[in-house]
Amino acid sequence: MADTVPLPAILVVDDEQLSVEAIKRTLEDDFEVFTANSGPEALSVLENQWIQVILCDQRMPGMSGLEVLSEARRRWPEVMRVIITGYTDPNDIINLVNEAGIYHFISKPWHPEELMLVLKNGTQLYKLQREHDRLSVELKLLGPSVQNRLDEQRRQLRDGFNFDNIIRSPTSPLNAVCDMAARIAGFDVPALILGETGTGKELIARAIHYCSLRSDKPFHAVNCGAIPSELLESELFGHRKGAFTGAHAHRIGLLEQAHEGTIFLDEIGDIPQAFQVKLLRFLQEGEIRPVGSNSTQQVNVRVIAATNRDLSREATAGKFREDLYYRLAISPISVPPLRERICDVPALANAMLERVTARHDIKISGFTDEALDRLCAYPWPGNVRELENQITRMVILAEGRVLGPELIEPHILRADGATSSPEPLVDRFISEGGLLRSRVERMEARIIRETLIRNRGNKSRAAEELGLSRVGLRAKLLRYEIEEPTKLSLIRGDADGDDDEC
Repeated sequence: MADTVPLPAILVVDDEQLSVEAIKRTLEDDFEVFTANSGPEALSVLENQWIQVILCDQRMPGMSGLEVLSEARRRWPEVMRVIITGYTDPNDIINLVNEAGIYHFISKPWHPEELMLVLKNGTQLYKLQREHDRLSVELKLLGPSVQNRLDEQRRQLRDGFNFDNIIRSPTSPLNAVCDMAARIAGFDVPALILGETGTGKELIARAIHYCSLRSDKPFHAVNCGAIPSELLESELFGHRKGAFTGAHAHRIGLLEQAHEGTIFLDEIGDIPQAFQVKLLRFLQEGEIRPVGSNSTQQVNVRVIAATNRDLSREATAGKFREDLYYRLAISPISVPPLRERICDVPALANAMLERVTARHDIKISGFTDEALDRLCAYPWPGNVRELENQITRMVILAEGRVLGPELIEPHILRADGATSSPEPLVDRFISEGGLLRSRVERMEARIIRETLIRNRGNKSRAAEELGLSRVGLRAKLLRYEIEEPTKLSLIRGDADGDDDEC
């Protein structure tokens, strides 16, 4: 038979036996009830039993309830103390609170429901206090272990967001940017990062934080352009209850939460000028005033801002405060767009492929050379984010272990860049003007090339899709000099290609 859970132990102390018995009958179904008719007898029970709550009468001969509970508080402070009395002398109540530290006061005549509720809450509080004391002891023992785990997590963050881990090629223009940012990281000054959307400005900001002396302190990021202007002040500075409609409780702002750490203000060019004044004051004085508060408080936070706008031009035009701009732009960091560092595309694509396949538990070994060539030929107006979306799409559509160019979106395939494979006649059509006929031929060459790639080099399927005969397609391939058998066989990579020559 399963062990029964012991009932909470209650000690009832009263010199009137009838009162003791009445209370015992009320409680005995839910508690293990011990009784005593005097103070010394109550202390004897406490010495021999594990009592959780004492319910003691105030007026008793010999030791009063105040004296009994005061002694119990001194010797067994964890036991909850409840007084029950028919007298309501204010001085007695004050003494009971100050000297005996009573948990609750019950007046006579008592009501069973009230008595039961008070004692159940008292035993629950006793249990919670015991659990708290136990956990406190264990936490003290675990302190060094917890600290070691925290130190290890901080080390991993520092290593993970190090400038060396920002993916780029050995000859990337991003190298100079990272060198500049690393130098700024060592100086506790504001920083301004400039660059188009999706170029990785937040990654640079995190690297600055984790390479600074504040690396073991908080890092908070907020997109200023995504928050309505009327809520931005509350988000950063906090607010007091009732400061505005919907402010049902105090809120601690992100600047206060980031005390001694770093806050990253993305799209700072979108903040209204009225708020720019308050942000400037914070940068100058290091103090904040929550919305609805009359007092200020000091916070120590490093600000790293970023924007895709030309803040220098906007400051000159009066659209952005010049004093705030110069406060932030001690040494602006400009992150080049992906089209200006196409050499990074292969490294980024392979890193993204590894991340996407690990996330979805898919086995894909890499890209074909032609696929990487086509990715490098595209200017990527959406920068790194657009490239990641394209890699994810290719993984979703993939049927084999290698990603080929047939998985790339058509508008990317149609792009021609400096790293595209050489096609002399097509390149001449693109670079020159000419009559309508030559322009149509240029477009026709592009369409044929794209169709061949999409059909994995199978000329029969390409001819059928274009509505041409095999002989007609062969003539156009020869005319535009885009027939490259070795490359097409590499693209096919299997036996489903053309079995015979056109």
